[in-house]
This record gives sequence, structure tokens and C-alpha cells, in this order.
Amino acid sequence: MSTPEQQPSDPEPGGGRESEGPEAEDRVYRSTPGMAGGVLLLAIVGWLCVDAVVSGEGRAPWLALATLLAIVPPVVAYTLLPAVYAGEDRLRVRNPFRTIVLPWGRVAALRAGYTNEVVSDTGAKYQLWALPVSLGARKRAARREMRAAGERAQGVDVRTAGRAPRAGGASRYGGAASAPGGTEAPERAPSDRAMDELRELYADRQSAASAQGEVSVCWSYEILAPTLAGVILLAVLLAVT
Repeated sequence: MSTPEQQPSDPEPGGGRESEGPEAEDRVYRSTPGMAGGVLLLAIVGWLCVDAVVSGEGRAPWLALATLLAIVPPVVAYTLLPAVYAGEDRLRVRNPFRTIVLPWGRVAALRAGYTNEVVSDTGAKYQLWALPVSLGARKRAARREMRAAGERAQGVDVRTAGRAPRAGGASRYGGAASAPGGTEAPERAPSDRAMDELRELYADRQSAASAQGEVSVCWSYEILAPTLAGVILLAVLLAVT
């Protein structure tokens, strides 16, 4: 499941955007289960390594420190760092080992299959690690939609029965959005709802003059360097043991 947040967008260089009005905020998507799993893994690894450093003998403390250095950065990279920032002018994808910035004008498609990915106009594909696909969530959403369709055919919709209508449709945090005409929109898995929002923003902004530019890819050396150092240190310690 992805959790959208709001974050101020970086100001456009050169003052291309009008100054009046509140500053636009980026939509931020993260995987809540992934972050929870990462915190749990870090707690377990930290407890085991600290225990080995404190009570270990011989090379055990050094092996524990090398293991900690080799494991912690990848765990952080795969669980805590991934995020998708959707602004008015660009899509910024922070994956485990690199960050990709794509102006909306350079985006060709947003695809949702077994993985969610963005495709640039040059054909390059970038996976959205912060929006993992859950086939189970899709099946549950499909079952709920089938039940709701049957109930609507009988004149009853359990999703709205006994509930006051919400102003402005549905929240991005869950629930079914109200389609035009007062009917409920189809049930969607959380990651699919997030992709629908990104597609809407892309359709609105792809032709904007401020949404043009070059695609940039930056590698996360702050993750790669300590991981490599930890692996090398661990290999050396195991070799001389």
C-alpha cells in the first residue's frame, strides 16, 4: 500500500512560475508496509550486531561491524528511501540506488502490470519501487467491485448505504471516489489508485511549458560506497579467519 503525502515543490529557476498564490506541493508516495518491514529488519540486525560487538570475542566484533556496514545501507535503500514525488512540472523517482527526474513533457507512459513503471520518450523504463504491485490487493478490489456491482444492480450499494456523502469525492488515503453523476467509481488497489493519480497529473501537465527539460539520473553513492566497503571488509575478515 502506498501512502501519499504533501511536500512543497522546489521553486522553478528563473521565476518561470507565477509568484501569486500558494506554492504548489508535491504528492509523495511511499510504501508503508515496506517502511515498516525495513524498520523491523534494522532493529533485528542492529540488536544482533550490537550484541556481537559487546559480548563477542576475537574477530567476532569486527565481523559484526563489517556485517552491519554491508547490510544496513541496502536495507535502508530498499525499504526506507524509495519514494515518488509528483510535482506540477516533473516526476521525481527515488529508487534504491538512483534517483530519476523526468519532466512531464518527457514522460511517454505510466504502466501498471506486474510492476509499476514510468517510460520516457526515449523508451527508457524506470521502475517505481515506492509503488509495489500487490496481486492480492488487486484480487480483493476486484471481488469488492463485483459484489458492489451486483448490489447496485439490486438498487443497494453497501459502500454508500448508511453513509453521508463526502464533499469533494474520495480521499487519496482510501475509499472509492465518487464519479460524475453521484455513482461510485470502480474499486482499485492502492497502488493502482496512485498510478491513476499520476496519469491524471501527467495528462494535465505534459504540454505545459514549465514541464519540459532533460531527464536526469543520479546514482546514490552514499548507499553504494558504504555497502561496497562493508562487503570488502567482510570478505577480508573471512579470508584471514
